Amino acid sequence: QVQLVESGGGLVQAGGSLRLSCAASGSISSINAMGWYRQAPGKQRELVATITSGGSTNYADSVKGRFTISRNNAKNTVYLQMNSLKPEDTAVYYCQADIISYNPLRYLEVWGQGTLVTVSS
Repeated sequence: QVQLVESGGGLVQAGGSLRLSCAASGSISSINAMGWYRQAPGKQRELVATITSGGSTNYADSVKGRFTISRNNAKNTVYLQMNSLKPEDTAVYYCQADIISYNPLRYLEVWGQGTLVTVSS
């Protein structure tokens, strides 16, 4: 079994910062891309940022220059540093990873349970 566990959400004032973490655990052979998505109330889930195993990154236009995604491959962990937060960043943030598991050997798209980020004005 493979799982992702997020942490770091909370309440912050506009202009503030938060750092989200997501750790993968279980029968992991390797992890390809990892990413963060978010879903605001009444809206569809959207991509925030992704990072490949080699470190290439991709960001939504709405967060470019404010958010930074990074990962520690040795710890199977991905991070999202969020600066200059705005009320419109309020959402549940989900971690996602493309994982090759062993026992049995298979490809999995795994999602975390989500962590709430609330930005007050």
